[in-house]
Amino acid sequence: MRGIPSLITDIRKNVFTEVARLAYSGKGYEGVDELPYIIVPGDQPLHRESVFLERAIASERVRLAMGLNIRPVQTRHLMTEDMDQAAVAEQYYKPPLINIIPYACHACPTNQYRVTESCQNCLAASCQKVCPKGAISFVNGKSQIDREKCIKCGKCEKACPYHAIIHMERPCQVACGMDAIVSDEHGRAVINQDKCVACGQCLVSCPFGAIVDKGQIFQVIQSILQGDKVIAIVAPAFIGQFGKHSTPGKFIAAMKQLGFRRIVEVAVGADLCTIEEARDFLEKVPQKQNYMATSCCPAWHSMIHKLFPGETDKISMTLTPMVYTARLMKKKYPGCKVVFVGPCAAKKLEAIREDIRSDVDFVLTFEELQGMFEAKEINFETIEPMYDLNEGSAAGRGFAVSGGVAGAVEKMIHKTDPDREVKTARAEGLRECRKLMTLAKAGKYDGYLLEGMGCPGGCVAGAGTLLPVELAAKVVSNYQNEADVASPLDSAYRDQGKGLEEE
Repeated sequence: MRGIPSLITDIRKNVFTEVARLAYSGKGYEGVDELPYIIVPGDQPLHRESVFLERAIASERVRLAMGLNIRPVQTRHLMTEDMDQAAVAEQYYKPPLINIIPYACHACPTNQYRVTESCQNCLAASCQKVCPKGAISFVNGKSQIDREKCIKCGKCEKACPYHAIIHMERPCQVACGMDAIVSDEHGRAVINQDKCVACGQCLVSCPFGAIVDKGQIFQVIQSILQGDKVIAIVAPAFIGQFGKHSTPGKFIAAMKQLGFRRIVEVAVGADLCTIEEARDFLEKVPQKQNYMATSCCPAWHSMIHKLFPGETDKISMTLTPMVYTARLMKKKYPGCKVVFVGPCAAKKLEAIREDIRSDVDFVLTFEELQGMFEAKEINFETIEPMYDLNEGSAAGRGFAVSGGVAGAVEKMIHKTDPDREVKTARAEGLRECRKLMTLAKAGKYDGYLLEGMGCPGGCVAGAGTLLPVELAAKVVSNYQNEADVASPLDSAYRDQGKGLEEE
């Protein structure tokens, strides 16, 4: 589903656009209860059995896009309940960040083997022969699986010469590397928030659009309208996300039209992170610890804290690129508001940590930013470009793809200590990250630098992206080649990171 335009992506875009349009109107949340009728017009359903159900789901989407909680269905609640808390120009999030709208969930099958119409009633009856429990019989000329006897071993699927037996799994469950999704008494998906790290992979895997994250579009725009100096710090994965015409110069011009005062590459913070993580590794491995894990991906970071609490001291203490860049802006422009714009849902969770919330005021995904562009009717094909972004190094921009962090740190270590052997290992996707950490805990990666990325492919595969992963990685690679400097050591911000860790 990633990178494929669909009804789900259209609905999300419409919600973000209408919320942004309402915010830019300057009327607060007046008229918010009309948005479900704008998003779902007419008297006929567009894709579900009832127009009323579609509007109920749209109502919850609007509330979540404004940072509010889903309303319980058991009792009567107005759509505008608690809306006064959302219509403010300040950070607003109340966990949980990732939510499932119950009546939007399709209650998909979980781990079932089914016989399709492709069954040919063949004489070999291979599916029957291999079943260890005798769960398959022929009924009306077709194989049939007795679910009471089936142990889900999958042997029948492998044996069928016509591939007539399929394995059905709940997409969100398969995508969740934390095994955080379970079922309620009605078979609908439920998130175990104690396990969830807000990577958002379930969100982009649900074919029914039932899983939604909270947003801050409304709050960002309120801050802009009240005259705050709002600065956008933009993750390197932004390149190409808004179409082939969205060059860096045009992107700057578009952001200015939205009301942002300044736009800065988070690759600047990635450069500082590279320098500090290299120093951290040289000082600690193996003298003080047997390996070091990178600190950049918040989902990877949270996964280690939840599943490997005894290994948390092995995570680099270096600030993430987002926080480095935000602190640089707060230091340079006192009183400003900082908006991180990126591909990642988990960054929203990182930003509300007590030690970070004063640095990063808001977080927007590329998908949410696209809604703001739509609301202001910005056309990248016709907009006149402004200056380019040329502050980050090629290495810093490479943080957007899997292997980029470890690669940058390894090169930096070699520049500092050319004779030092640096071994690296990396994993992408939380299920693979768990395997990597299991081996590290067992001592299999002593002396290594470990990179973990919660999303398969790296940040370019984050839940808030708009491009197919392979294309996004290619565009980022080209963007790296366009950087004015290759190494973080050549960054103009190199010496400005000193002391930011203590702030």
